[in-house]
Amino acid sequence: MNVALYGKSLNSYNLQPIKNAINKLEQLGATLHINTELYELIKPQVSFSSILSIYESNTSLKNKADLLISIGGDGTILNALPLIKNTKIPIVGINTGRLGFLATINIEEIENAISLIAEGKGMVEERTLLSLESEFDFFGENNFALNEFTLRANGNSAMITIHVFNNGTLLNTYWADGLIISTPTGSTAYSMSCGGPIVMPDSENFVITPIAPHNLNVRPLIISDKDIITVKAVGRNKKFLVTLDSRSEVIDPEIELTVKKERFTASIIRLPHHDFPSTLREKLLWGLDFRNQ
Repeated sequence: MNVALYGKSLNSYNLQPIKNAINKLEQLGATLHINTELYELIKPQVSFSSILSIYESNTSLKNKADLLISIGGDGTILNALPLIKNTKIPIVGINTGRLGFLATINIEEIENAISLIAEGKGMVEERTLLSLESEFDFFGENNFALNEFTLRANGNSAMITIHVFNNGTLLNTYWADGLIISTPTGSTAYSMSCGGPIVMPDSENFVITPIAPHNLNVRPLIISDKDIITVKAVGRNKKFLVTLDSRSEVIDPEIELTVKKERFTASIIRLPHHDFPSTLREKLLWGLDFRNQ
């Protein structure tokens, strides 16, 4: 089994669980592939007995890994996605961050998680991605997102005007600080912080959420992920900022952007007791209401 480890930062108190996890993987006979940043962080403290491969964080893991273990938070998983693209390599998210709607496995559970996955007890969830198309091909091969697409003003706080078409029909013209189009997975991210609804991961929807809209009667909207959304920003701004998850590009006004469902999905592994409703209750503290006791 070929296992890729991916991480960007590490606290000292997380080092021992990671050492234990590496020992566990080596006991299982895994060949390890570790990205350069994580390797530099752990090599002073970890000795490896197995065959080890170091890879750069901008390379592809196609045909190199059967499993990717992301060590960090949800953002680390988003950063790791371009490494695997449409390879169907499943991702295990180990949470060393805060909320962790994707990285649901606590760092203390990492050894147990590896054992369960090795025994075939991990649950694979296929998460919808969205893709961005335009005549300028801003993001190249990485024109997809697991969480969201956003369009905002670049470099100032001026309100912008965004024309949005749904399947070729004008949906609305938004006067706002920007616009978010999120997947079901992204409904618990930026969209939620802007008042968007939480939707179930398998709901086959997109959520359109304006950022600080100027019209009080404008609200987030849920649409089918089979729809094709076209957006175009206009106004006095000379430049606009487009993001796909953590990646960003600066574009000129009036460039037409098309957002639609990506052809491939992201395979996320969760443990049997880490279903989405229980994650919501834990992360959003819904169970703290004394009436639930």
